Amino acid sequence: MNEVPSKLRTIRRIGFLTLNEYTMIALSSAIEVLRMANRLSGQDHYSWTILSVDGKPTSCSNGLSFADAKTYDDAGDLDMVLVCGGTHVERYVNDKLINLLRRLSHDGIVLGGLCTGTYALVKSGLLDGYKCTVHWENMAGLREFHPRVQFQEELFVIDRDRVTCTGGIAPADLMLSVVKSAFGKTLVADISNQFILERVRDGFDRQHIPMAARLGYNNSALVDIAALMEANFEEPLTAVELAKLAGLSLRQVQRMFQVSLETTPTKYYLQLRLRRARELLVQSQMSITQIAISCGFQSTCHFSKSYRALYGRTPRSERQPQTVPAEFSAPPLPRQRKSVVRARVPSI
Repeated sequence: MNEVPSKLRTIRRIGFLTLNEYTMIALSSAIEVLRMANRLSGQDHYSWTILSVDGKPTSCSNGLSFADAKTYDDAGDLDMVLVCGGTHVERYVNDKLINLLRRLSHDGIVLGGLCTGTYALVKSGLLDGYKCTVHWENMAGLREFHPRVQFQEELFVIDRDRVTCTGGIAPADLMLSVVKSAFGKTLVADISNQFILERVRDGFDRQHIPMAARLGYNNSALVDIAALMEANFEEPLTAVELAKLAGLSLRQVQRMFQVSLETTPTKYYLQLRLRRARELLVQSQMSITQIAISCGFQSTCHFSKSYRALYGRTPRSERQPQTVPAEFSAPPLPRQRKSVVRARVPSI
């Protein structure tokens, strides 16, 4: 649910509520998109304010801090407040912060989180019944203890009046999505050119979560099976082959996937291949036929049908905004049976 609601299209005044040890790259990448939108449009469409709970400067994880920070009461009118978290976020989520967030919600302000800022919203009960995302390092623990929150693996998630985002430079993609909803894709393209961004990631892009992190680092056999899958995209291994290479029975492998991931080995493998296909569609000049072959599909028809089932659009429509000229499309690669790439599988 990453289509920008009409309420977010009118957002112009944004507060960044910084917690101690917040991640500077997440904050700065979000602000820079707003700054560049103003510069390129020649108008001050957006304004932003650095906030803290008590109005005192907070230190980010690299030791720097802003000399100027305001309280919510001193900030003036705001349309949206994004909580900026970072390392050890649990240390800084206290009653004072929770009460402030609940007050903001009561005042009708759109709330969100950057990096681990989502953690504060979850602990405040302000994401119950919402879809959201958070940096993968924090997702497993939060998901276990907060079943009313619908955690997603996308880079950012927009659900009604809640906006959540992972860390790194993903906040730039989030802000570009917001800018696009208000001022169109031309301005977004101009901003991307200024930042030398080859493409803007959207709500279909997912953060890559290491299998070990998904499982709490307690299932090495499943981690190694996933590694085998990722090493064999063009000639996918069967579930029987995967089980044999891992030294397990097929039934054991199926049970591990169902218990730990609530899916089957075949479905998980297919999602990995389709995610790789999407990366190639948006980042390379390979033809759709080449991509289908490299990701282990017997035909472009099967590839297109599977892709649409997962992403809600065809591979061809995925590429429409950046169509590759015919003269740059290489002929299909011949199929050759490849040797199985054997990842390290420990003795079970």
